[in-house]
Amino acid sequence: MAKDVLCEVNNCQYWKNGNRCSADQIYVVSHTGETADSTRETDCHTFEPLE
Repeated sequence: MAKDVLCEVNNCQYWKNGNRCSADQIYVVSHTGETADSTRETDCHTFEPLE
C-alpha cells in the first residue's frame, strides 16, 4: 500500500501542504467498468470540495 498519497487539487478538503492527501482511504473508480487503460478513464471519488 502507498505510504504517501500525493494530490495537486488544493481545493479538496483532504489536501495538505506539500501536496499530501490526508484522507483515511482513497476511492478511485473507472469510467469504463472494472478496468481502465489510462488515467483519463478514472476519477477520484474521495474528492470533497472545501466549504
